[in-house]
This record gives sequence, C-alpha cells and structure tokens, in this order.
Amino acid sequence: MKRSELSEFAVEEEGFKLKIRRGYNGLPIVSGGHAVSAPSPVESAPAPATTGGAAAAPSTAAPEEETGVSFIKSPMVGTFYRAASPESKPFVEGGSKVIEASVVCIIEAMKIMNEIQAEAKGTILEILVESGQPVEYGQRLFKIKQA
Repeated sequence: MKRSELSEFAVEEEGFKLKIRRGYNGLPIVSGGHAVSAPSPVESAPAPATTGGAAAAPSTAAPEEETGVSFIKSPMVGTFYRAASPESKPFVEGGSKVIEASVVCIIEAMKIMNEIQAEAKGTILEILVESGQPVEYGQRLFKIKQA
C-alpha cells in the first residue's frame, strides 16, 4: 500500500466485504465480515460504572443465558485492543449504544489490525477483556443488551 500510495482498498463479493486502509502508524487496518453499509460512529450514552475490563477466559460450561443479552465474540486469535492507538479514546465503554456496523475493538493478528464490529444493535453492558490481552477464537469480548 505504501509503494502504491494507496490509503484504502475495498472489495465486496457474494455478501462478503473486505476493507483495508492504512492506520495511524502506517500498519494496515482490515475490516471484514458480512456486507453492510459504511460503519457509523458509536452513539455514546451516559456510562454507568464500568468493570474496567476484567479478563475472562473462554468457558467450557454453558453459563445461564439472560433474556435479551448476548455476547460479541472474537472471530480470530490475536491481541485485543479497545482503541485505535494508546492515545485514542476506546471505541466503546460500558453503557455505549452500538449498531450492527459499530466498531467495538481491534484485534491484531500477524501485524494486521482487524476492526471488530458489534453485529447487533444494543447497549454494551460489560467489557470482558482488557486491552493488550491475547484472545482466542470464539472468546467473549463484550456483553451486550440487545435493543
């Protein structure tokens, strides 16, 4: 991308959309998933006290499911980041309202920054992973109250 002076590249095929754009430090940021309209900014609501992001290991036992509550899970193995850079504000906090296309975090895998979208409309209830921690495929990242 540097050699060609590209700042952004996107491709869409059969319901799959891939977008790569150069990040703040020159590293690519990759966003992939189902075809959706362009990401909208996160709507902020007054945030209740947050958990501070207590670490959660993937559980093997099925916990009790709450009605209207779901989880945003990691689509890959990598390192979890709540913000685009250490100086940036986190994408979401406890109490933040999100829509399907809202970016909620970044997972770095093989030096590629992958934007993770909420894929559901609702309110973030709890952040289950701390920034900088490694995450596994399918690990719960956020607890969300669906709207």
